[in-house]
Amino acid sequence: MGDEQAGNPDTDWGPPRAKTVSWHDPMVNATAATSLSGLEFLYAVRDGALPRPPIAQLMGFTLVEVAPGLAVFECTPDESVYNPIGVVHGGLVCTLTDSAAGCAVQSSLEAGVAYTSIDINVTYLRPVTKDSGPIRATGRLTKPGRRVAYATVEVTDRVGKMLAQATSSCLIMDTRDSG
Repeated sequence: MGDEQAGNPDTDWGPPRAKTVSWHDPMVNATAATSLSGLEFLYAVRDGALPRPPIAQLMGFTLVEVAPGLAVFECTPDESVYNPIGVVHGGLVCTLTDSAAGCAVQSSLEAGVAYTSIDINVTYLRPVTKDSGPIRATGRLTKPGRRVAYATVEVTDRVGKMLAQATSSCLIMDTRDSG
């Protein structure tokens, strides 16, 4: 039905818009992550020694700052991430918070130790539009742990207004002893 409507001369939709996305093999990063500490890995991604992950390419966000217990991502949303009511879909903001929280946790991990998100709770405070950006998601490690670590995230717009906040917990997995 979508293709028929897109070619229907009776619609007043204007010409379709397009966005091209390309990415590198994600296994390059997955392999590198096994031999680098979390902080070393994140520096390599931030500095371009390793490629941005496919999700970052798809959604247009970049790791711009990293330090022990800290990860900051920036994104300038465009209308390709709008929902049907004319604002940025909450999934983009949620993905940014998940990335910032997870990488804040990752920054504290030794080589051979991985993580995965257990949960994330996002509170949306203001609508996000293409005019909000660049938006920043600042993730901070609040409690490291051997099995579970916790992080918080604040998402702000170009003038520093809070758009969303989140809390997350991550499962810590020591991959060195899985053999």
